[in-house]
Amino acid sequence: MPLESNARIAKELARHGYNAEREAITLLASAPDSAAAVESVVDHAPDDALRITADHVRTVTTDRPVSDTDPAPTGSNPSPSGAESPDSGSRSTHESSPTRNTDKSAPESPKGQSPVEIGGSSSNRGSDSASNRGSGSGHHADATAEGSDTAGTAEGSNTADTADAPHHGPDLRELEVGNDMTGRSTGTGEYADFVRTFRDRYERLSKVLRGRVNHRPAEAIAEMPGGSDAAMIGLVNDVRSTKSGHWLVELEDTTGTFPALIMKDKGLADLVDEIMMDECLAVEGTLADDSGILFADSLHFPDVPRTHRTGAADRHVQAALISDVHVGSDEFMADAWSRFTDWLHTPEAEPVEYLLLAGDMVEGVGVYPDQDEELEIVDIYDQYEAFAEHLKEVPADTEIVMIPGNHDAVRLAEPQPGFNDEIRSIMDVHDAQIVSNPATVTVEGVDVLMYHGVSLDEVIAELPEEKASYDEPHKAMYQLLKKRHVAPQFGGHTRVAPEERDYLVIEDVPDVFHTGHVHKLGWGKYHNVLAVNSGCWQAQTDFQKSVNIDPDAGYAPILDLDTLEMTVRKFA
Repeated sequence: MPLESNARIAKELARHGYNAEREAITLLASAPDSAAAVESVVDHAPDDALRITADHVRTVTTDRPVSDTDPAPTGSNPSPSGAESPDSGSRSTHESSPTRNTDKSAPESPKGQSPVEIGGSSSNRGSDSASNRGSGSGHHADATAEGSDTAGTAEGSNTADTADAPHHGPDLRELEVGNDMTGRSTGTGEYADFVRTFRDRYERLSKVLRGRVNHRPAEAIAEMPGGSDAAMIGLVNDVRSTKSGHWLVELEDTTGTFPALIMKDKGLADLVDEIMMDECLAVEGTLADDSGILFADSLHFPDVPRTHRTGAADRHVQAALISDVHVGSDEFMADAWSRFTDWLHTPEAEPVEYLLLAGDMVEGVGVYPDQDEELEIVDIYDQYEAFAEHLKEVPADTEIVMIPGNHDAVRLAEPQPGFNDEIRSIMDVHDAQIVSNPATVTVEGVDVLMYHGVSLDEVIAELPEEKASYDEPHKAMYQLLKKRHVAPQFGGHTRVAPEERDYLVIEDVPDVFHTGHVHKLGWGKYHNVLAVNSGCWQAQTDFQKSVNIDPDAGYAPILDLDTLEMTVRKFA
């Protein structure tokens, strides 16, 4: 049976125990008889080889059909793909492709061809206009499978590589991981552990706010004379409304608590709607005559500075941002995944050198009621084995970073360590880096904060719909950036593990904030930070129907690391 797709060639080589270079896959796909070419390459591969290279392919392929009995070619015959022989100084496909496909209105193509592109972030890079901050959400709904005139990347994104542009290749890559707590957990669940966690949260976030207000500790404010101007930074201990329609916010710092009254006629109602328990907040105002309460004039969140400037790669290179694969579920979209991995092997996808996966690689076991009725694979280890096989379809030279999610076999409490040794060994494909949730990945000068996103459920439940909803998940992400914490509220839906350090604080502002979990596609810019929720690879389950979740499945946001512009590709 012919191997009609690059991904199937990669899978067949993986079945024999080999990874393969992207160019090797392309050459095998171009052979007159791909199946025979694969068998021949496997038979002739050196005994110590772990990866099939383009040179391995060239030594066993000619312009005529290949069989296992064919002798290796001699001389300088060209390869089936038209590439020069090793003796002629040919360049790899990473180096030789001069242009990118810029047709943004192409319809969705059959398996193995380029898919439709949709949407794109705002072209006003660096601005904080309403159109910039709200761009992206919901555009996927207008895309059609055939003949659609879809929007392309925003103005300013690269549409062609110049002749003297830097070449693609592993030697040019730079990838560093920060804030990875895997193997560093110190919490035992004791009360003192929680005290240390919240003290660390307060100290680090209050530093962000101290440059904006003339902060005084709670015990010092209590000693100030009535009528004095005062400002306090603290964690929100309580929020409640009064009979008169005002709001009473109690803040707590390391010295005690102090109440602030926010009058309904102060124009702060919109900000009060955004307050969540346990987040860090600054309040400025005037003390009452008896110094027992602070009448608030203004509120301040730690927030992202409007002047934030983003990093950028010094060459044209891209990263695919995906999440929520859910292998093991009856509704895992294997065909869409294969179309995605097929595309990754095409010349058009050559710039995609990084794959960042934000959790829920597998469906898991016992995550929600009656989940066993929706499982195709019932054993958790078998689920990870199957996921690893699907991951082998990705080009072998792709740099992969993965974090866990709430369906994965790690503790539910955040931060989540990056799996135990047994599961890590199962997912040891293409030298993937498996780190904690959350973690910051610096990719060629671009800081990407990866967080699976369980707390988005809580943000969406607590805040008004216009500020946080499942249909526009990036707006809920804006709130986490504003609070500079990925899971500010304690004791609710999001479980928090106490550590000496609060790994959930967003101490350094990222350039890109990448989440998943809610199975909805949405993206936009907030104070120059690109927030992306990448959808999923799982069709609607019975459980999702029961809770009215209509997932956005089979989409892959592709991020230009040199411009921070984004194109969303549809594979379902």
